[in-house]
Parts: sequence; structure tokens; C-alpha cells
Amino acid sequence: MRVATWNVNSIRARVGRVVDWLEREDIDVLAMQEIKCKPVQFPTEAFEAAGYEIIAHGLNQWNGVAFASRIPMEDVETNFAGQPGFLKGAEGPDQPLEARALGVTVAGLRLWSLYIPNGRSLEDPHLIYKLDWLAKLRDATQAWSLANNNGPIALMGDFNVIPTDEDNGDPTIVVGQSTHVSPEERAAFASFADIGLVDTVRPFIPTGYTYWDYKQLRFPRNEGVRIDFILGSQSFADSVTGATIHRNERKGEAPSDHVPVVVDLDVATEDDDDRPMIF
Repeated sequence: MRVATWNVNSIRARVGRVVDWLEREDIDVLAMQEIKCKPVQFPTEAFEAAGYEIIAHGLNQWNGVAFASRIPMEDVETNFAGQPGFLKGAEGPDQPLEARALGVTVAGLRLWSLYIPNGRSLEDPHLIYKLDWLAKLRDATQAWSLANNNGPIALMGDFNVIPTDEDNGDPTIVVGQSTHVSPEERAAFASFADIGLVDTVRPFIPTGYTYWDYKQLRFPRNEGVRIDFILGSQSFADSVTGATIHRNERKGEAPSDHVPVVVDLDVATEDDDDRPMIF
């Protein structure tokens, strides 16, 4: 089973590119972020023609998350327990929820497509929102794991955190001056390891970035960062047999500024019995 995550940065602008990649790379399940559309606006037909079912969660032209899967999806959730909201200039606990989280169960795996808030600047209230969002996501994941006997779960998507200096190749992002690398954000990311989640990609791909800014020739200079992850429980990680970061998807005509991150899993699906035996 091949599972991937990709911040597509507007699915309507890149539908042909995404569907072509899905078919070419034989992807079973893709978590998408920044779809930037409502479900009724999602280009579902192109995916269905390629054999994929779509579940999308979007409220307007900002944010938005989705799954494309050729394996049945169940137990759909459009937010996690305790997920905080945000409204610029407003305070209090009852702010509107943004379309940043979508959970599904596929072949017994609990998968989340996540678009973590950016934070904007070290002085912006959006950073407080980001840290609260990560803390509540951690709590919800831990509660799910305890309630489901530490079953296989993966948090996939754009975390907007650069966890180590080795993950940062952008000279404009400086510890003490920039979001994504602040001690608070790095500690929030590291706290997922405290509840048993592991980076399922780095053991197979020890170097490499997942995002390059469109400005200042960041991609040709390879001045990128790693902010897209597949964090899995130990039971999920134990089934991972390989991983890839598809750097070439940052090339060509009208690419997203992010690239796909993929893991291969040794997981049985309902279709396995129907596949021909190869000796």
C-alpha cells in the first residue's frame, strides 16, 4: 500500500499534474493540503476517472484539506477533538474552525490530512493559535491512541515547523528571528514523539527538503526546508517498508511550492486477494 501527502497549493490549478502523478507513481491514498476550494468546487471528476474517491473539506478559497483514495474510506472527521479556531482580531474560546484537518480510516489505518497554521511572525497572535493547535492535536492523538489500543495512526501534511537546523536550507529563516524554527514551535513538534509518534520518512531518506519558496531562486539554489511529514504511531511505522521525497515535482510548469512525500507499507487491503499471483 502506497500512501502520500502533498500540499498542492490549489488543486484546481494543478489537477492534471496531481492526477498524472497519482497514476504514474501508483499511489493508493493521497492526503492533500491547501486545496483552496469548497468540496463542490473540487475537480472530482478527473480523480474519479483515474479510479480515486475524493473526500474534501474546504470552506472558502483559503486552506482546505482532502483525501484521494482508491481504497474505501470510512469514519470521516472534519476536525479533531478540541481543535481551536481563529478569527483575526477576536479573542476567546469560540472562534470559527478553519478547514485544516480531515481524518479517514483506510484499510484499518487512521490517517489525518493536516495543514498546521503558519504562525506568520513571532509577534503575531497567529503564532499563539499555531502552538495551541499543535498542542490540541497532540492531545487528541494521544486520546485516540489510548482508546484504540495504540492502533496504527498517521498524521500527514504540512506542519509548518522546521524541527532541526539540518532541515533548514533557507538562509532567510533564522532562529530567534523567524517562525517555523522558534524553540516553542520545535518543542511543540518534538512533543509528538513523547506520545509515541515517529518520523516514518527520515530513516529511509536522511536528507532532503519538501518546500522551496517561489522567490529568490530558492529551488535552483536548493535553499529549501523540510516541513511536510508523515508521523506515525509505532504500529504504523512498523509496517513502513520504504519512503521517498519526490523532488522533481517542484520542477516543470506551474508546480506547487511543496513536493509529495510517500511511504510504502506492508498492509493488506481488500483488493489483495484479487491480484494475480506472481512467481
